[in-house]
Amino acid sequence: MNMKRIFGGFLTILGIVGLVYTAIVFSSTAGSERDIKSLIIYGVLGVVFFVSGIGLIKTTKDES
Repeated sequence: MNMKRIFGGFLTILGIVGLVYTAIVFSSTAGSERDIKSLIIYGVLGVVFFVSGIGLIKTTKDES
């Protein structure tokens, strides 16, 4: 197993969790300033982790 692929998988899962949490916060938001800030923070972090994890998985070559 390649450590980059494992780390990429971990980042991808972390990104998915962040995006799901953003969806949960979005569905229960009342529109206050604090809710909007948390939506932006968790959404951006989720997207960054997800994209970087997928990028690591795609660009890492299997060397057996």
